[in-house]
Amino acid sequence: MRNVELIPVHDSQNPFLLPLFSCSVSAGFPSPASDYTDELFDLNRLLLRHPDATYLVRVSGESMKNAEIHEGDLLAVDKQMEADHNHIVVAVVDGECTVKRLVCEHGTWWLKPENPDYKAWEIHDAGDVKIWGVVTHVLHELIPGKLAALLRTRD
Repeated sequence: MRNVELIPVHDSQNPFLLPLFSCSVSAGFPSPASDYTDELFDLNRLLLRHPDATYLVRVSGESMKNAEIHEGDLLAVDKQMEADHNHIVVAVVDGECTVKRLVCEHGTWWLKPENPDYKAWEIHDAGDVKIWGVVTHVLHELIPGKLAALLRTRD
């Protein structure tokens, strides 16, 4: 596939532990103290349901912007999950890779964008579309630059 960069997930056997605080955050973040820490949480458990079947892919374009998936975001994609109605999937249509919402309406399956400027694709034949996996998480940075810089360093 041209314009598709699959980023393999390596070494998922090693936990990536972050503190998980017992307090909830409503509209701000109080100064966390160590006595609020409930446990250490393995981020791999959240992102990698099936570590051997998960990959990352970088987003290009704005067809999914209303689903809060934007240019430059990373998607965690699980190849082992079975795609179903309303899942966001990575699919190949006419030799091109795309991310869209898989929707079934009145017995007809569609790949639908989350941006009114783009058209939906009706799936006439299951052979017309290959689903590469279900998007389980979106990694979207709020302070621009760090994610792109980290990805550049691996090239």
